[in-house]
This record gives sequence, structure tokens and C-alpha cells, in this order.
Amino acid sequence: METLKHECGVAMVRLRKPLSYYQQKYGTWMYGLNKLYLMMEKQHNRGQEGAGLACVKLGYKPGNEYMFRERAEGKDAIREIFSTVHAGFRGVSPELLSDADYAMQELPFAGELYMGHLRYSTTGKHGLSYVHPFLRRNNWQAKNLCLCGNFNMTNIDEIFQGLTQQGQCPRIYSDSYIMLELMGHRLDREVERNFVEAKEKGLTDTDITHYIEDHVQMANVLETTMPKFDGGYVVCGLTGSGEMFSMRDPWGIRPAFYYIDDEVVAVASERPVLQTTFDLSCDDIQELQPGMALLVNRKGETSIRRIMEQRGNAACSFERIYFSRGSDRDIYKERKLLGAQLTPAVLKAVNYDTPHTVFSFVPNTAEVAFYGLLQGFKDYVHEKKIRSILDMGHLPSRQELDAILSESVRSEKVAWKDIKLRTFITEGNSRNDLASHVYDITYECLEPHVDNLVVIDDSIVRGTTLKESIIRILDRLHPKKIVLVSSAPQIRYPDYYGIDMPSLEEFCAFSATIELLKERGMHTLIEQTYLQCKQELEKPVETMRNCVRDLYKPFTVEEINAKIVDMLRPEDVQTPIEIVYQSIEGLHHAIPHHKGDWYFTGRYPTPGGTRLCNQAFVHYIERLYQ
Repeated sequence: METLKHECGVAMVRLRKPLSYYQQKYGTWMYGLNKLYLMMEKQHNRGQEGAGLACVKLGYKPGNEYMFRERAEGKDAIREIFSTVHAGFRGVSPELLSDADYAMQELPFAGELYMGHLRYSTTGKHGLSYVHPFLRRNNWQAKNLCLCGNFNMTNIDEIFQGLTQQGQCPRIYSDSYIMLELMGHRLDREVERNFVEAKEKGLTDTDITHYIEDHVQMANVLETTMPKFDGGYVVCGLTGSGEMFSMRDPWGIRPAFYYIDDEVVAVASERPVLQTTFDLSCDDIQELQPGMALLVNRKGETSIRRIMEQRGNAACSFERIYFSRGSDRDIYKERKLLGAQLTPAVLKAVNYDTPHTVFSFVPNTAEVAFYGLLQGFKDYVHEKKIRSILDMGHLPSRQELDAILSESVRSEKVAWKDIKLRTFITEGNSRNDLASHVYDITYECLEPHVDNLVVIDDSIVRGTTLKESIIRILDRLHPKKIVLVSSAPQIRYPDYYGIDMPSLEEFCAFSATIELLKERGMHTLIEQTYLQCKQELEKPVETMRNCVRDLYKPFTVEEINAKIVDMLRPEDVQTPIEIVYQSIEGLHHAIPHHKGDWYFTGRYPTPGGTRLCNQAFVHYIERLYQ
């Protein structure tokens, strides 16, 4: 019921034939550009704060631009950047615009390498200077580097200090920019290595340049850059000489998929994006494995190289629950199973009164889990009917059969997203009153004081929208009981790998746990955890443990659920309310191949995540006593 901002999306296209090939076969040399546009639009769910694209032209004339970039901010950024690109073709006659050779020599963004990025800020930093791709210029073609990615690094302070100790002075303090500078520095060294080799071979002038461009090894650059970073990432890049690469973190936290044929190499953050764009089946597409890089050289030759040894199996489960497109074959099945698994717990919550229970979902991203929960109840009711008939002990009459078989599982579209609360309204009471009208309801869709109302969401994080809007508007239907269902487990810990999850105190599960500790006179545990977190922060990061996990140990999930209800219930709402969360065991049963669960369990896959969580609790306590 609350929108979580996501980490970002990437898209890459490398044409393996001359532009004239695509003009002849597909009727346009813009084949690559058009495919990139489709891939970015199909990933619009992954970033609506900004977008950018880059292009590298291989067949260029010296003295002319060969590396292009366009960026924009806002939810219409994709449309804006591609409109700007196409504006560069205005005034060109249709004959020339369909001439691939002319386009290659004269038109911007007519090239063989394309890279796109969609951005959500996970750091709170905004402005065009933070929109990917980032570009590092140099007069040597091979030293030009364009970089984008889906990542968030947890050890940027240490890397920044390392750069400054070397004498460098980065202009911007962000993981993206610092990565660009660090990788650019290593790219410079790789170019210089080839320069020395070319000289030793007796080459001179442009022959040296051509040797460098043909022999740059991006694997060397990645191997000397990426081990320094702690975090979840998919890093993508282009060089001015025509190298293309995409690398996934060694824990497998962030996702990446690729497709290769004799015409194109393509990379995206989600599998269905490639399927739809290139009309492919699931089996045509490969997943980039943890610690591996997809490399495409200047000649279009591809290779998959191991850059770092795999350090874990921590693929983000939230990708499957919420962020990635539900049209993916496996994600659709997983989300349905997440919903179906909740059937026993929801049955218990409604006291098995299936004839008087109405199901719905909010928001739309919970729709697939809703179908799964419905199917679970349909299966239950079906078995219930069979038992009723078998238990009769005689041949039933038509009237008896009708009474049994008429029972069905009831679902309604209960809540509708109606308005967006405008941020210019800041006065507290006015804002709270307006927030209660963000959603509207379908009136008279259930029998007041008789029907239970079950509403499923994919996650319940802060609970703010529940308290300010959802619970109030659901209560207007006067249900016998409201059951709020989350297809994800309780979110207890911040994410530090690219998801915009809030600080500890904003999680309703964390706040409820703190309140329980206070109510039960367990202040000592809060104080001990604070001191232990501070002690852990004095240790080497590799040896730290997550002390915040200790806070939850005294309580069952059900106890925390009940306290969450107490805290989220508006004062004027008397209807009984119950929250049902997915279990950790249920999560891993439904999503067995994506084991990253740190936001639920506190088991961070990298040392940096553990350090930041301890640090977050220290800051929380110290803010309370400022």
C-alpha cells in the first residue's frame, strides 16, 4: 500500500552488423536506438526520477563527435531524452535519413553501441549531475568511459579516502562518480600498458592507436576496480573505442540478463524486457551469474569472464515480490505461491467463515499474490464441499446439493487510488485529513457487520498509508473484521544495496518492537543493544555481527503483529483488525532461488550492510537523546 522506490534499471544494445544491414533488413538504421527505447520503457517501473542514454559510433570521421549522451530528470525523462535525440534528425531529408552511411558519418546517436539507464534516488541526492550515465572524457579514444549501473555501495567512505590518499580529488561525493573515477584510472593504466606493448613492437603514430583499441582488455580494468567495492550492483559501461561490458556483484544481489545472437548483444535488468523487445522465449535468455562479466570488444566478439569469485547466494527476494515485472514466467508463479501459502493463516484470521469473507488487494502490484490467495481459498472451499457431500451418508437431494455447491469465494475491487496528495499542503491536520482521501472505496460491496474483509498487499513497510488512509476508508464499509495480509514477511531492517527503504524507526515492525520492549520493562535490552552496536563498530568490518537482531528475539511474530495493529489503528476505528504476514519459511519455499532476505532477517550478505545496520541503531538512539 506504500510505494517503495527501487534501485534502478539498465539496458544495453550492441549491434554486431553495420548500420546498413539493419536498414536493409528492418527498414531503418535506427534498429538499435529503437530497441533501446523499448527496453527502457519496459523498465519504467524501475526508475521515474531520471533517465539517460549514451551511444558510441565506431565508423566516425576524425574531428567529429563519436560518443554521445543525453539525460533528463522527472517521470517523463525517457520521452524527453529520445525526443531530444530525434530532434537532431530534423531537417534531414527522408532520402538522407534512410541512408545508413550518411547517418553513420553525419548524425548524432547513429552508432553501434547503446546504453540506457533509469534512476530512482536511493541516497536522497537529486539533480541532473546525479543522473546516469556518467561520462569521463579524454583525447585518447580508448580512455573515454561512460558508466551506468543499478547499484548502491556500502563502503564508499573507505574508497573515497583511498582515492584522496593517492592524491586524487573527486569532484562529486557519490558511489557512481567515485566508481567512474576509479575505473577510469584503471582504464588509463590498461591503455598505457598497451601503449608500451605497441612501442616495443616498433609501432608508431596511428598504428599505436589502432593497436591499443584492438587490444584493450576490460577484464583487466574490472579485476583491478570492482574487488574494492562492497554492495549490490550491476555495472554497465562503454568506452570510446567500442568496448562494452556489464558486471554483476559476487553476491548476486542485483539482477542482470542478456541475449546474444549474430545481430545483437542485449542486456537488461529483467528477463521479460528482453523477451518482449526481441520476441524471445525464456530459454533464449541467460542470467549473468554472480561475479561474472559480459564483455564485448570493439569487433563485436563476446565473452563471459569471471571477474571475482562468487561470495554468496543473496539474489534479492524483493525483486521477485515487488519490483520486477510480474509478467516474468517464474516471478508470476512465485507471487501466486506467496499468496496461496497464506491461506491457512487467513482462514484462521476469519475463523474459517468463508461464506462471509470478501477478498481484495491494494495496490496493483499485489494483484498476482491476490490471485494466489483466491486460488488457495477456492481449493479449500472445493474440498469443504466434497467433505460435506461425503459426510451426508445418503443420496443428496437437488436442494441439498444446491445449498452445498452454491458457496463460492467472493472477491471485489474494494479500494481505488483516487488522488495524489500534493506536497504543498504542509499543515498537519489538513494534510492528515486529505491523506484519508487518497483512496476511495466501492460502497455496498459487502454486507455491513456480517462480512469479513481481507485485503492483501505485497509488503507493509511503514504503515503510514494504512493508518492515514486505507484503514479509515475500509472501515466505511463496516466489515465484521478487517484482515490485512502481506505477501512478504515483516520488514525489520534497512536495505543498503539500492532499495529506498527508510531508517529503522520508520519500519512499523521495528517501532512496534521498541514499544513492546518499553511496555514490558525491557529498557535494558535497548541500552545493551546500543552499547553492543557501538562496540561492534570498533571492530574490523569483516568480524561485526548485527546486534539489532537481538531486539526482536523476546517476541513472536504474532506479538509484534498485534502491536503493529495497535499503533496503526486510527482512534475512531473500532472494527477488529488483524495483520497476517508471510513467514520466512514461506518466503523461501515460494522463492527458493533468491535467498537474499536481509530486510526481513538482518542477515546481510556483505560486511558493509552489517556495519551500516549497527550504525543505524546507534544514530536512532542518539537522535532520541539529542
